[in-house]
Amino acid sequence: MTEKNVPFTADLIKAIEKENPTPFYVYDKNAIVENARTFLKAFSILPGGFKNYFAVKALPNPRILEILKAEGMGADCSSLPELELAHRVGLSGEDIMFTSNDTPAQEFVRAKELGAVINLDDITHIETLKNAAGIPQTICFRYNPGPLKQGNALIGKPEEAKYGLTREQLKEGYRQMKAEGVKRFGLHTMVASNELNPDYFVETARILFELLAEIKTETGVEIDFINLGGGIGIPYKPEQNAVDLNRVASGIQKLYDELIIQKGLKQPKIVMECGRMVTGPFGYLVSKVLHKKTTYKNYVGLDACMANLMRPALYGAYHHITILGKENAPADYVCDVTGSLCENNDKFAIDRKLPEPEIGDIVVIHDGGAHGHAMGFNYNAKLRCAEFLWKGGERFQKIRRAETMDDYFATLSF
Repeated sequence: MTEKNVPFTADLIKAIEKENPTPFYVYDKNAIVENARTFLKAFSILPGGFKNYFAVKALPNPRILEILKAEGMGADCSSLPELELAHRVGLSGEDIMFTSNDTPAQEFVRAKELGAVINLDDITHIETLKNAAGIPQTICFRYNPGPLKQGNALIGKPEEAKYGLTREQLKEGYRQMKAEGVKRFGLHTMVASNELNPDYFVETARILFELLAEIKTETGVEIDFINLGGGIGIPYKPEQNAVDLNRVASGIQKLYDELIIQKGLKQPKIVMECGRMVTGPFGYLVSKVLHKKTTYKNYVGLDACMANLMRPALYGAYHHITILGKENAPADYVCDVTGSLCENNDKFAIDRKLPEPEIGDIVVIHDGGAHGHAMGFNYNAKLRCAEFLWKGGERFQKIRRAETMDDYFATLSF
């Protein structure tokens, strides 16, 4: 079970509201730091060292990246602006992992300029990279295990995914890169998203560890680092439990000993690219009740909409909801919690039991610290909201201002 408590008070929200109307996001800095340290400590037992490349797509804000950089994390990037975000907070070289797909040539150029580790998604990208930027000294390939590994519900079957190389393409890729003079090699896979079963990640490690000997035998390439991907989920629902990181780490450590050390293989560094589990539980979308409507069912309309948080509409995802000041009131009012977009799936919750809300109540939507603001958009000309970093007590910092109509019109020509 996971307690879903709001760590800040209504007074904090009122203080922010004096100059910044709802909706907005609030991120709990102290909780993010504590969680990052717990995560890194759990995996510090792995031989050869461990590094997490925070998935920038989860929460692309420089203040968050700076906090995680201070804790020793790098950045996992998948586009040119994400590379620039990492660069502008002082990350460079192998503190940046560039894992993209269907990649424009100019993005390879910038990644190589920054010294980032380039993780290729397709064997044809070798030629693209060579022609655009030249072959770097370090290269990584993304492996798609196909039917050898079952994906989870969110990411689908690996053999139907657009990502990665087949086993034979992978080995051919290493042969080509060895011939091009590459000195250091990485191996990567990512076959799950928001997965809560700890054994899933251990089995992913097994697949990659068993592949090392085959790659060496058939290509002569020894792997210097293994990227186990991300995908560690968070307990969005109160009845769910967080992933036991120590169990995952100890399971990987055991396989590392059996399949790498005892077989005399070169000992690769283990890295990951977790984003959601680092910041996800510590972000909150704060909104207000605008309207209540009763037709064939009850509707509670907020001043936020799926343009602020699209996961419920996109995935049918659950996000817990708290009405500030009514935390202990009986949840006996069944309603759909909606936004104002001209789309019927613009709903944060369907048939949710809540304490009966009133117009003006402050509503907090939990677990918005990853893939929340980052997935925002401007449909219906909705403007993207502000972000705040809460530092404890009544201390907060605006880390992104809300968009204005001038921002929206800035790219248009009349």
